[in-house]
Amino acid sequence: MSTVEQLIEPHVVESLDSMLLIRYFEEKSAALQAAGASPSMCTSVGQEASAVGVVHALQPQDRILTNHRSAGHLLARGADPGRVMAEIMGKATGYCGGKSGSLHISAKELGVILTSTIVGGELSLATGVGLSLSMRDTDAIAVCFFGDGAACEGVFHESLNLATVWNLPILYVCENNQWQAFVHRREAMTIDHVSDWAKPYGMPARTVDGNDVEAVLAAAKEAADYVRRERKPYFLETYTYRLRGHMEPDDQAYVDRDELESWRRRDPIATYESRLLERGSITPEDLEEVREYARERVENAAAFATGSPYPDFDQMTADVYA
Repeated sequence: MSTVEQLIEPHVVESLDSMLLIRYFEEKSAALQAAGASPSMCTSVGQEASAVGVVHALQPQDRILTNHRSAGHLLARGADPGRVMAEIMGKATGYCGGKSGSLHISAKELGVILTSTIVGGELSLATGVGLSLSMRDTDAIAVCFFGDGAACEGVFHESLNLATVWNLPILYVCENNQWQAFVHRREAMTIDHVSDWAKPYGMPARTVDGNDVEAVLAAAKEAADYVRRERKPYFLETYTYRLRGHMEPDDQAYVDRDELESWRRRDPIATYESRLLERGSITPEDLEEVREYARERVENAAAFATGSPYPDFDQMTADVYA
């Protein structure tokens, strides 16, 4: 990777590399599932710019709470792809020893407190994390990722209300990917932007193009700086689209073909690659080298996870309480 880093602006290679790593990782995971070599999982294909833009705006001391599409957030945070894939497969070498699968991963060393498969579950816990940070001598902030489906839950409003009443240092990030499992957003809400629901609570709220990694990064830096400085909540909505189904496998028979094709033309990775090539920030040769580096790490991760053992009885029953 050193050769590429010498040829490309550091922030460019970091964003592009992370998005490619996430995309190849999720596509590989889906392929392994289709082949019967891995359990089902929820992917975030099409949402890479949102994950990378927000996570790269954070600092090491910040705390992250995420949802069932967590692989992108974990990898953008610097998680080991092999350990993430091993966890998805239920292997002993995973971040949680194979106990969490893809839906409950936590990685304390990365500041990723939890992944919640319960829709809106992370919203209910973010206020507790925010309160803890507000009572300590730290400038760390809590960052809570959730989707438009969770915004339709009552806990969404309870969390935002409490965060503003208590002045909690929370950055709320709604990844509005237009789908709530198998139901389109338009069937569940009468507004286009969830940020419109946050504004009445008195916190700053904005919507940004979630398929533009540079726009997301700039907006997330501004938002994180505000929360860190003011010790008050901020609401950021990344407007994006889920290009794969709710959970693997999923033939997306319920998805309008024209809408899906329209969003595919706005693929965040292809769009960013084209922009970098057009402005001369990268050459075709550099681009292929970055792609190959990401592919290599994903293949190594798959080999590591596939070859890892399942936890034995003592490992499976450790830290489990009834």
